[in-house]
Amino acid sequence: MKTAESATSMVGLAWFKSSYSGAEGGQCVEVAAAHNAVLVRDSKHSAGPVLALEPKAWSAFVEQAARG
Repeated sequence: MKTAESATSMVGLAWFKSSYSGAEGGQCVEVAAAHNAVLVRDSKHSAGPVLALEPKAWSAFVEQAARG
């Protein structure tokens, strides 16, 4: 896991928020697929830090989260 290098490399990315997120905001994250990485950021602070995860690491996280 690492932080994404620059905001300019994130221009034009499609960010997605969980369908479980309510319209009132709250504690949500957004994800975007980039070249060789899955990017994760806080939906309330879209200009803030971004984590860059290897696709295998993201898949393992999603699988574990689905198991509870």
